[in-house]
Amino acid sequence: MQNDTDKQADGEERTSAPEPDKLTTAQPEPEEAEEVAATEEPEAAEPEAGEAEPEATAEGEDEAVTEWADETGPEAGEEDAIAADLARARAEAESYLDDLRRLQADFDNYRKRTLREQTARTASASQALVARLLPVLDNFELAVSAAEQSRDFDRMLKGVEMVLGALREVLEGEGLVKIEAEGKPFDPERHEAVIAVEQEGSEPGMVVDIVRAGYELGGKVLRPAMVKVAK
Repeated sequence: MQNDTDKQADGEERTSAPEPDKLTTAQPEPEEAEEVAATEEPEAAEPEAGEAEPEATAEGEDEAVTEWADETGPEAGEEDAIAADLARARAEAESYLDDLRRLQADFDNYRKRTLREQTARTASASQALVARLLPVLDNFELAVSAAEQSRDFDRMLKGVEMVLGALREVLEGEGLVKIEAEGKPFDPERHEAVIAVEQEGSEPGMVVDIVRAGYELGGKVLRPAMVKVAK
């Protein structure tokens, strides 16, 4: 009985013992402290990760620049090649233009020189022809002077015939040829019909008379012969 009373007293003492102050923070156990530190370390390490971000950004920018250079590299090379081809083409065009200008200048000089030579040849030919006609002029003057003094028709006629022969000789020497027309078929390229007449013994279309003589020079008709044609 006494023992039961003692146990009851002991239990009341234990239950009536003062509880720890609830406002006092409980000290964590070592294991719990390690777990709390582990959970707090990532938060504390965040600034370190933040500090490493610029390096990662710089590396990313370098990679982006490298990729852009790789992508634009061929295009830049093509542009350089095109620019080089364009410069070469321009240089060739300038060279061709210079050659064309020199060729044009040479052609202008040749044209002017040829024109001067042709003018000189024409003048020389004219001088030669005039020089050959001067004796004919002298003979005409002598014939007129003799006719005035003697009034001899036969002598004057003979002098005129001599002058005419000399003139024909000079002109034939220059290539002048008289067109034959009388008794020939009418040729519209060498003859010029002024009248159609009836002529006995002549076939139609035949030249029966010459009104004015025609001449050829160097194989070309200088003046067609004016003729009468039988109808």
